[in-house]
Amino acid sequence: MIGPAGVLIVGAGQAGYQLAVSLREGGYAGRVRLVGDEQGLPYQRPPLSKSYLQGDGNADLLPFRPQTFFDKHAIEVRGDTRVVAIDREARRVITATDEMLEYGHLVLATGTRNRPLPVPGHDLAGVHALRTQAEAEALRVAMHAADAIVVIGAGFLGLEAAAVAAARGAQVDVVETTLLPMGRAITAVMSEAFIRQHQRQGIRFHLGTGVVRLLGDSVRVTGVELADGTVLPGSLVLVCIGVIPNAELAADAGLPVANGVVVDENLATEDPDISAIGDCAAYPNRYAGGMVRLESVQNAVDHARCLAARLLGKPAPYHVVPWFWSDQGDWKLQIAGFTAGCQIVVPRGDTDSRDFTVYAFRDGRLASIGGGADEVMLGIVARTMGIAKRPSRA
Repeated sequence: MIGPAGVLIVGAGQAGYQLAVSLREGGYAGRVRLVGDEQGLPYQRPPLSKSYLQGDGNADLLPFRPQTFFDKHAIEVRGDTRVVAIDREARRVITATDEMLEYGHLVLATGTRNRPLPVPGHDLAGVHALRTQAEAEALRVAMHAADAIVVIGAGFLGLEAAAVAAARGAQVDVVETTLLPMGRAITAVMSEAFIRQHQRQGIRFHLGTGVVRLLGDSVRVTGVELADGTVLPGSLVLVCIGVIPNAELAADAGLPVANGVVVDENLATEDPDISAIGDCAAYPNRYAGGMVRLESVQNAVDHARCLAARLLGKPAPYHVVPWFWSDQGDWKLQIAGFTAGCQIVVPRGDTDSRDFTVYAFRDGRLASIGGGADEVMLGIVARTMGIAKRPSRA
């Protein structure tokens, strides 16, 4: 039962926004507050490394909804508000300005933050991160003047940005400590296919090596020195070496934390009045065979809908096949399921074209499907793994 203070959502990203909307769509009439630490309305993050970075995106189109939508549905949006502590006994949170916000049910949708690069020179001008709209705008402006760009980290975000930079005509070098870009999420066959596609666009890869230091003229970055002694010129360096879940609020409040805020299959913490969803939540996933924390739009949206149903008196455990997507230049990567621990990988189609599919099997059972196709891929996933045929970016 939700108390009279209503639902307080800390974190105004995809998960937090979707929860507020789903509560109203489900008929919840109590108070709903959406608290975020950035200024302005809740906005979409996926375009930041794609269309927005390319210069095609309009900042006015980033918000999920205009202010009139939130007013109409009585969703209170509080930007530029940082929550610093949870008082579980009093059922309230404390902000950085010492304001007390009471809650009937508290939802942590605090997301993640960029992992810092722990090498000399990380604080030079010209070194960029990419998570917020402000960071995307600064990176977009800097790309206009940069002829040589080094991207550190070959995950989804790093390769999306690298593709944009290469399309602009810059020389792009990508550095990755492992031998397989995006290796945590996709098979070796698919990783190698995307390497070849990026190489056709002129991107150079430096795999299996790390960064020793960033070089500069005491003010601005001029290059990157690798562990193997290679020096890469670059007047712009983008650091994309992963993220850290924002779980400190939960930990300081005495809630279990392990690579994220620990929740059960109903997305509830040990405190019945507190739940966690989205990128910050570590939850049991039957398809992974254990606890996972996923950074994806689909996961954030589905977490929010699942939690909204429980808060509205219709609980159901969260058992959804994970679905990821990434636009990298002219290619779209889509993958459903988990590839970790798969012993058999079966590619179908031409992996040097967009229309290929890779099936991965674990212990004789289909565990993952991925590929470079679009609607064909969606159809295969829907038929084979029983997922509704819909884009994950809802």
